[in-house]
Amino acid sequence: MSASQIPPATAVPADDTPTLLVKIFGKDRPGITAGLFDTLAAYSVDVVDIEQVVTRGRIVLCVLVTAPEPLHGSTGSTEGDLRATVHSWAESMNLQAEIISGIGDNRPRGIGRSHVTVLGHPLTAESTAAIAAAITATGGNIDRIFRLAKYPVTAVEFAVSGAPTEILRTALATEAAVLGVDVAVVASGLQRRAQRLVVMDVDSTLIQDEVIELFAAHAGCEAEVAKVTAAAMRGELDFEQSLHARVALLEGLDASVVEKVRKEVRLTPGARTLVRTLKHLGYQVGVVSGGFTQVTDALQEELGLDFASANTLEIVDGRLTGRVTGDIVDRAGKARLLRSFAHQAGVPLAQTVAIGDGANDLDMLNAAGLGVAFNAKPVVREAAHTAVNVPFLDTVLYLLGITREEVEAADMHDD
Repeated sequence: MSASQIPPATAVPADDTPTLLVKIFGKDRPGITAGLFDTLAAYSVDVVDIEQVVTRGRIVLCVLVTAPEPLHGSTGSTEGDLRATVHSWAESMNLQAEIISGIGDNRPRGIGRSHVTVLGHPLTAESTAAIAAAITATGGNIDRIFRLAKYPVTAVEFAVSGAPTEILRTALATEAAVLGVDVAVVASGLQRRAQRLVVMDVDSTLIQDEVIELFAAHAGCEAEVAKVTAAAMRGELDFEQSLHARVALLEGLDASVVEKVRKEVRLTPGARTLVRTLKHLGYQVGVVSGGFTQVTDALQEELGLDFASANTLEIVDGRLTGRVTGDIVDRAGKARLLRSFAHQAGVPLAQTVAIGDGANDLDMLNAAGLGVAFNAKPVVREAAHTAVNVPFLDTVLYLLGITREEVEAADMHDD
């Protein structure tokens, strides 16, 4: 067929074009959608919009079509015939049908479109009602809701229009803190589906441990180091000074302790799933750590990470000297490394995701397109774009619009 023979695309119906909303609901089974459209095809109507949802085996199918034209020379009602035929077909399928006359298409969505992801463990009706009310209070309209996951948490996504993303994010962050649920708000658009770079902190984020405390346990000074670590993560102490003070306590440890610590490291639940799924999707993944390359290098190899940077414990004559070598990876250093990784990956900073839990992660979280506070200290939760307060690192996938079914499908393909 030549270009001149290609028929023009069907135009969107004008505001005054008569349309019919056909709603079908009942017990789901194969063939319902095909059967409805076979029935409508006899009336030469144009399809304007379709929405279908199946919940616990019950289908709701909505089809917006142009009203049928009366047959040439006919005085009968073709619309009436369509209604009767659809109802008869629905009855034969043990379904219910409702047909509503109207004019034109759906009303245009408001300016400002966002994806609001809500995580609950469990997700209660009370918290869902409060989130919906908060969206309405900002002037937003909920256009669509669907479930992303049912375990290890319940995750649902609201498509919202009519409210600026930043205003929506601020309002829902306040509401989420009161309700005890996690809420993430990101702007809608192509960049949400584009390739991204995800950069994580390591200690108490990618892994469950604080690496320096694992080393300290072998040096017999774990309690002292843990006290300084906690104060630094709360932002009460300068990170670089606290690092030097803690590392000094490790002086004299035999270098063989490195291999022991590597074996003691415990990945956070969901860490492997998060990294594996992101890699399946073509994302690049990195870590930045105030810990030590003696551990992060092993994690990079084990998980197939694209980038890794951390401090390095100095070892001389087979023993730790109590010093670190090279530039210190601190709060500012983490943000700098995020930018460097993004440049190397060819990913705009707006399409980066940073995940962390401590005060020294704040600059990185704020620099990223999406900063996620993971089981974080209060000062971090308040400053980050969003917070996740469940102990499963792979729930971050839901904030990116990735469903549990897609995660499982990727795992099956991997096997």
